[in-house]
Amino acid sequence: MIIKKFTAKTEDDALKAARAELGVQAVIMNVKKVKKKGIAGLFSRPSVEVTAAIEEEKTDVTGSFTAKSAPPGNIPSAQPAYPAKSQTEKKISQYKDVLTDEEYEKLHPEAAVKSEAPKRRSTDKIDNLQVLIEQQLKTVMDQDSQAARQENKNTNKEVMSFIKLIYTTLINNEVDEKYANDLVEEIEKLSKPGVTIDYLLSNIYQKLILKFGVSTGIKKTEEGAKVVFFLGPTGVGKTTTIAKLASDFAVNQKKKVALVTSDTYRIKAAEQLRTYAEIMDAPFRVVYTADDLTGTLEEFKDQDYIFVDTAGYSPKDKEKRDEMKQILDAAKAVAKTETYLVLSVTTKYRDLLSICDIYKEMDDFRIVFTKLDETSTFGNIYNIRVYTGAEISYVTDGQDVPDDIEAFNPQSIVRSILGG
Repeated sequence: MIIKKFTAKTEDDALKAARAELGVQAVIMNVKKVKKKGIAGLFSRPSVEVTAAIEEEKTDVTGSFTAKSAPPGNIPSAQPAYPAKSQTEKKISQYKDVLTDEEYEKLHPEAAVKSEAPKRRSTDKIDNLQVLIEQQLKTVMDQDSQAARQENKNTNKEVMSFIKLIYTTLINNEVDEKYANDLVEEIEKLSKPGVTIDYLLSNIYQKLILKFGVSTGIKKTEEGAKVVFFLGPTGVGKTTTIAKLASDFAVNQKKKVALVTSDTYRIKAAEQLRTYAEIMDAPFRVVYTADDLTGTLEEFKDQDYIFVDTAGYSPKDKEKRDEMKQILDAAKAVAKTETYLVLSVTTKYRDLLSICDIYKEMDDFRIVFTKLDETSTFGNIYNIRVYTGAEISYVTDGQDVPDDIEAFNPQSIVRSILGG
């Protein structure tokens, strides 16, 4: 028995190849689709594999039959070599070609007896061939199945180790456990036989990038000045962040910028912002009430941007929250405004959630994260993005003005969150 496999792009091509090599007598045992292994298999069409078999030919080396020699002596000339057929037998033989096998055997019982043995031998031969083919086919399929199960087992073990590594890396980078589980569940849905680690890693990288979304930053309005508020708790770097952005717009982009502060609780903060305004040759004002701010905005209406620094306060200080809400509402009534919540990436996650909840009551905001140079874990950036849904627009990583600030780049943060 000869068994071979033939692979081609289509089933017809594979069958033609099998019959071209083994002949038209070849028996087709199995047809299945196969894919290349590895990354190449993900992007290529499956091939068709045909398993075919043919029985090996045996040559009959026996001699031909010869008539038995007559005994010595006279041979009667009238004696026929075989008994003469009766008239009925002659007639049956004459019409044998037009009778069915069953009809012929009823009329000629001895013919049925004589033909039974070769028929049985032929049937037995076919049955034995079928059994042999089935046994060999089963062996081949069992071997393929066992190899496939072992390969899947090894792949599943590798994938599970990878998923565990990703989860541990996310937790170590202080991604909230709930969000880490959500990401891992998305990877597990893709963990099918044949999927590579590279594909899974690429997929989770892209999902994190999409979660962060696109950052737009501060844009100029079509008419009038854009009023940009910077809110946040004390000590997160609001004043320095304003100085960095204002310097970039005024010096690098050649825009007209004015600086305003409503932080009358810290004299040092007001003086610091005044100093930056003098360096940039930009107008500067201190406002104490909502009415003061309305007048200042009218005065600076020919500017491109008006950056407003605000006082930091405890989230529990309701009086100061109400004052800030009045100032924001007054600005919205007379100008186009944007609000940025400034947060330090080093702040504890629970405190960040509380801060975001408090400021969300006052206005919709975008986010600036500061002090990236003071930490090695960036999971809080992802946590706050998912929790608030707010755009992360800028990040700062030092005190130098105007250098240590840049538009938020999700690729670099995602690489850090995934361990580089």
